[in-house]
Amino acid sequence: MRHSMKKGTAARGRARVTALSIASSDSAGGAGIQADLLTFAAHRVHGATVLVAATAQNTRGITAVEPLSPRFIAAQMNAVFPDLAPRAVKIGALVDAARVRAVARGLRRHRAAGVVLDPVLTATTGRRLLHPGALRDLRRELLPLCDLVTPNRREAAALAGIPIRGDSDRRLAAGLIADQGARAVLITGGDGRTTETRDLFFDGRFFTEFVGPRIRTRAVHGTGCTLSSAITANLALGLPLEDAIARAIRYVREAISRGFFPGRGWGVLEHFPLPHRRGSFT
Repeated sequence: MRHSMKKGTAARGRARVTALSIASSDSAGGAGIQADLLTFAAHRVHGATVLVAATAQNTRGITAVEPLSPRFIAAQMNAVFPDLAPRAVKIGALVDAARVRAVARGLRRHRAAGVVLDPVLTATTGRRLLHPGALRDLRRELLPLCDLVTPNRREAAALAGIPIRGDSDRRLAAGLIADQGARAVLITGGDGRTTETRDLFFDGRFFTEFVGPRIRTRAVHGTGCTLSSAITANLALGLPLEDAIARAIRYVREAISRGFFPGRGWGVLEHFPLPHRRGSFT
């Protein structure tokens, strides 16, 4: 009996850092909070959550969105932050201006660090996940609290307020987003017509490009969620921002290459490495 108690005590004493996902759910399990938790677990980071909205969706589309009240969002943040002390925070789909403001208030109140914003406008399947009127609040309330913003090309154009047609426009957009308060910007994807992906990173002073082969597949539902949550996990583990991004991009490429099709529509990423390549994304 004594031996068993000692073993149990040792198991309870193991430390593991916590990362927090503030986002909406995906009932099909490929994106949103579900993808964030899978990504945190793959990085051996404990995942806590603040649910902003629930969705009814499958691999072919979203049929309903049910937002939670700003008061309940605040209650979740007030429960999680003092107890679990998350070392980094990922923010995903926020639905509308009232939820944007509720999240911003909570981040300021709890002095959140390592904040990564994935400014989700629409789902892979096309459903809008942020009301157009919330963009102003996203810019004013959230961007100044973010250590990194990870828009795709369309989202970057919306945040910057300019069309993006080429690399010079991407660089201008990154600068304009940083001017609104974000400490760093990662514009993902590049030009979808090319054979390469070019993720453009701007740290407020210098530009860096992460270049890799484009994987042609429909198993990409949840890619943006997974990238931002992988960066968040790496920040929680103590990596510098640029290293966290580089490892996260490598992780996402491997997850896409192992993607699968659980339903009849879009495929999803495989978040866990195959046994013979365990931990290869690090």
